[in-house]
Amino acid sequence: MPVQRVLPTEEAEDLIALVREIAQEQLLPHVDEAEREGRFPAEVFRLLGESGLLGLPYPEELGGGGQPYEVYLQAVEEIAYAWMSVGVGVSVHALTCFPVATFGTREQQESLLPGMLGGSQLGAYCLSEPQAGSDVASMRTRAVRSEEGYAVTGTKAWISHAAHADYYSSFVRTSDDGARGLSCLIVPGDADGLTFGAPERKMGLHCDPVAEVLFDGVQVPEDRRIGEEGQGMQIAMAALDSGRLGIAACATGLAQRALDVATAYAMEREQFGKPVISNQGLAFLLADMAAAVGSARATYLHAARLKDAHRPHTQEASIAKLVATDTAMKVTTDAVQVLGGYGYTQDFPAERFMREAKVTQIFEGTNQIQRLVISRQLQTKH
Repeated sequence: MPVQRVLPTEEAEDLIALVREIAQEQLLPHVDEAEREGRFPAEVFRLLGESGLLGLPYPEELGGGGQPYEVYLQAVEEIAYAWMSVGVGVSVHALTCFPVATFGTREQQESLLPGMLGGSQLGAYCLSEPQAGSDVASMRTRAVRSEEGYAVTGTKAWISHAAHADYYSSFVRTSDDGARGLSCLIVPGDADGLTFGAPERKMGLHCDPVAEVLFDGVQVPEDRRIGEEGQGMQIAMAALDSGRLGIAACATGLAQRALDVATAYAMEREQFGKPVISNQGLAFLLADMAAAVGSARATYLHAARLKDAHRPHTQEASIAKLVATDTAMKVTTDAVQVLGGYGYTQDFPAERFMREAKVTQIFEGTNQIQRLVISRQLQTKH
């Protein structure tokens, strides 16, 4: 059932209608088979890029779609509703554009953003490392000065689009000054010395390949450094506020899909001569699921509207990520319960939704980290 949305303009309404049409006609019919086979949906990202959907939240003068974040996130939700792996991929790509669009020089923006925002290139975001996940400041991947600019050596871990991206927005160590020793480089996907580990054998999101990215003396020109040396931590943390909202929108779309599948099943399935939804115990479970999905949507839209108003939203972004992803886990688990034995089989998509939901509580900062961010924000405000 289509979500009832309040959008700020007729243009936004037309955009969401287009996204919903693409999602329903071009994504939904293929998701089950593709996820079973674990195929990277390159053709889907090309379609989204050609449709102008990979640069929506960035200014038109930079080559983007010029849409407010509240509209962009609702577009992401519609995509994730149909195909979670693709929704996550769209969110990740938007995250990779953030350093150049926000901290890049005019020359860097003119050189790099047309491909990034125009949809002809797909990005990856290289922040985490095998020993540096939540503790970003402990990263070891190092960039040392060379004749060409920098030579990068090290390993990044848990990188979406690894081996499929056209560029890698990479955070590297340029000095030993802790969090102040990190910098941001845009590394071309075909750079010499850039290789990739085997894809991780994940619980879900099988069409979102995740692997290690290995840098072995990769030469990166100095004009591919975004911001000043030592500004990497600031760039990364600012980007994560936006990235967490993208994951919140994806999680909400996934939860909405699980709710719709469970509701349709409960209306069609008969026991004791009547649809099971007429059983109050099950009907109330579905009502609680609907309330949770609506609450998740409200949290990410509130944070997005603060962002669009250029107001602080770090706490609200973490709240949205925490609430929406916990909701996705709970609602998808309940959807399996509503379907009973069928929910536990691969003949119905509910079990896949449940597997896909789990990782939303882990990436873009675990939900324990979100609680830490929220608690620190409370302390700084009082």
